[in-house]
This record gives sequence, structure tokens and C-alpha cells, in this order.
Amino acid sequence: MNANDLDWTKTDLHIHTLDDPKDAVDYSAHQLLERARSLGFRVLAITLHDAVFDRQEVFADAAAMGILLIPAAEVRLCGADVIVLNVTGKEIAELKNFGDLRRLRARRGTSVFTIAPHPFYVFGSSIGSRLLTEIDCFDAIELCHFHKGLFNLNRRAEKVAARFGKPLIATSDAHRLHAFGSHYTSIPMPPELTVENVFTALRAGPVNLTSPPCGFVDLVSTVYFLFLAHPFRRRRRRRHNVKVFSTPKHASVFDRTH
Repeated sequence: MNANDLDWTKTDLHIHTLDDPKDAVDYSAHQLLERARSLGFRVLAITLHDAVFDRQEVFADAAAMGILLIPAAEVRLCGADVIVLNVTGKEIAELKNFGDLRRLRARRGTSVFTIAPHPFYVFGSSIGSRLLTEIDCFDAIELCHFHKGLFNLNRRAEKVAARFGKPLIATSDAHRLHAFGSHYTSIPMPPELTVENVFTALRAGPVNLTSPPCGFVDLVSTVYFLFLAHPFRRRRRRRHNVKVFSTPKHASVFDRTH
């Protein structure tokens, strides 16, 4: 069958929401679901930093919309970010290094899927050249959304993917709601939309990658967000958390909320 004759399913496997314990994100999981439904997405993964998104009401709402929501996390191992799909919070808490990741993969087999996100980007705790020595820990390599013209650090990722026979996966890595929807991977529609079938399709191919270069406005907006808005939000969130945790236990409800 020609690839053009296939029915394609839109997936985004690297997204953040305001549930993230380490990032300052200003949109909710339900806002993400509504946007995903309006744009025709069928498979999503909310990848909180070092934590698995586990709000069951959101999973139920996603299923009611015809969207498969995969439990996942973006975990930092030895200074490098790694996306792990179809895991539990307990499993993520036990990951301390790449040896632990290898043992998880050996134990779970094809029921987990790991991605090297933004591998050669300086900002974002990228794995860099260590990807070559840890390549057996990954099922796929991310095609980062942030690229334009000569500035495209995905070229190294493409070469590594070709060298080791790993699929490239386009994602949004969305931290702002409007950033979701333009960068994604399409897979052939499986006979049943399950986690196992999605992973099989990603590994076997073919896949279609949609990742247009940044427009000028997007480029300026992303730089502003990365270097000004996002650090400010994170500092403000940390100050808020310090105030909350330093509130005396005997303080009244009024004291804690005003």
C-alpha cells in the first residue's frame, strides 16, 4: 500500500502543562485536550519533569474525546533529559542513571518507549554527544521544534538517527498553548488505538514528520519566552512555593490564602 493511501493519526509525545512541578506553564491539561480535539490529534503524552501525570479524570476525559493519553515523564538522568512513555510514578522515581533506564527497558520490553529530546540543543539539558554512547537506551530521537534556516541543530540528530536506525519523532515540547499543534508526528492509523499499537507503528514506520521552521515572530517569541518570561515565571513560582511551605501550621485559612 502506498503511504499516501494510509489514514494518518496525529501524535504529540512531548508536552507540558501547569501540573509540571518544575516548569512555569500557564495552561491546563483540559485546555490542552480541547485544543488537541479541535486540531484532530488522537495520541498525546503529557511529559512532566521528573513526574508522571496521573490525574485519572483527565485520562477519562481524553478517552471520551477519542484521544489516547499515554502516561509519561521527562526525567533528568545524569544531567540529560529523557522522555519515557507508558511508565508509572514509582518507576520514574527509581530512575537515577542510564543503568537504571537499561534495567527498566529490559524488564518492560517493548511496552515502554524512550525518546532523546532536543539532543543537541545547548539549552534544555540536552544529552549531546553522550547520545552515541547511550544510544541503546533510546527507541527514537526527537526532531526539535526550534529551528530556522542555518540554525538547525536537528541535523546532527538526523545523522545519528540514520546511523543507528532510530526513528525521528517530531514534537511540540509545548510550554505555551499556542505552541501546540504545529509540530507533530503522524503514524498510520492502527486497527485499534492502544499504547502497544502506537509504539509498534512508531518503531516500524512509516511516519510523517510535521515540523515547519520558525517564523520570525515565532523565533522572537521563543527567545523572549526562554530567556525572559520563563525564568521570571519560575522564580515567581519558587517564591510562591517558599511562602506556602513557610506558613506556620497554626496560621488560619485566611492567613494562608491572603
